[in-house]
Amino acid sequence: MEDAHAKTVAEVFVQLAVDPSEGLSADDVWRLRRTWGRNELSKGLKKSFLKLVLKQFDDVLVKILLAAALTSLILGMANSEGIYSLIEPSVIACILIANAIVGVMTETNAAKAIEELGAYQAEVATVCRGGSLTVCPAAELVPGDIVELAVGDRIPADIRLSGIVGSTFRVDQALLTGESESVTKTIEKIAATKAVLQDKTCIAFSGTIVTAGRAQGVVVATGMSTAIGQIQNAVTEVDYMDQTTPLKRKLDEFGTFLSKVIAAICILVWLINIRHFRDDAHGGIFRGAIHYFKVAVALAVAAIPEGLPAVVTTCLALGTRKLAKQKAIVRTLSSVETLGCTSVICSDKTGTVTTNIMTITHVCAVNFIEAAADDKISLADCLTDYKVT
Repeated sequence: MEDAHAKTVAEVFVQLAVDPSEGLSADDVWRLRRTWGRNELSKGLKKSFLKLVLKQFDDVLVKILLAAALTSLILGMANSEGIYSLIEPSVIACILIANAIVGVMTETNAAKAIEELGAYQAEVATVCRGGSLTVCPAAELVPGDIVELAVGDRIPADIRLSGIVGSTFRVDQALLTGESESVTKTIEKIAATKAVLQDKTCIAFSGTIVTAGRAQGVVVATGMSTAIGQIQNAVTEVDYMDQTTPLKRKLDEFGTFLSKVIAAICILVWLINIRHFRDDAHGGIFRGAIHYFKVAVALAVAAIPEGLPAVVTTCLALGTRKLAKQKAIVRTLSSVETLGCTSVICSDKTGTVTTNIMTITHVCAVNFIEAAADDKISLADCLTDYKVT
């Protein structure tokens, strides 16, 4: 029920076909649960480990390195170099494997953090069913359930408030909106149909906490239909592979340019040595052509910066760790560089991109100044000899 905030309490009860004094019957609950499902946040479709690994190799530069390793191995075996033919391919393979491990670990940890949104759901709820109050698992709530809320309760679903006991009912909804103080709720409808979460003062949102007062309300949204469910859905459904970051664009451009240069080197070196194909040392024109092709490929492989992906990944991983200590979730490593390029952040409230905690950052001690009770001393007078930043 998307516009419950824009309807009166009576209109909501009529639309949900529920008597506020009786609540839903067992048959109604069973029918609504079949329609709306359980009141739980979806865990989403997890990417298989294989897909996560393959994703780490979906990069132009990495593909060039893979081709270089394979070519180096083939040439080494063709020249009968024995175990020495494995040295360079093994080094490149180790670099790429380490690169993939870091990427997989970062995405796995981010996915786990997103799944923890489920921890903000209530475990139980006080609900009126069949004319009597009962405590049931919050996961069993359905739209139309009449729920009682009290101080300290974690709100189990999105609830349209229908009655408030006492003078005030306040909810801490910083989890959703980042508001620094608890919000006073009312039962009055909101005129704007397309209101933002902060303006829906007659709705108590799932996952938020009651800080003052008691109230009664009717469930209007459960599970992934709640505000917190929509946030999780928006986060998990974004395909970050379609959003190319500045760093990835630069690396892809460099990889494309490098591949063209390497191809040009191979062709140029091979063409320059055409006149040497017939040298007696090669034992024939065909063998001579193969020999100089190997030389050209060897030069091309040597021109590839094998350590670049590892260096980039390591730098981004260090940035991810630093952000993780500040409880910031980074789903993809390349997003770290994008965030680092941000020069201006526009936010309408504290607590959204801040910790929402007032903190003393500088302390300035001033000398004791004697003064009569009626004397006025300005702060500037006290700090004349002190530099405050």
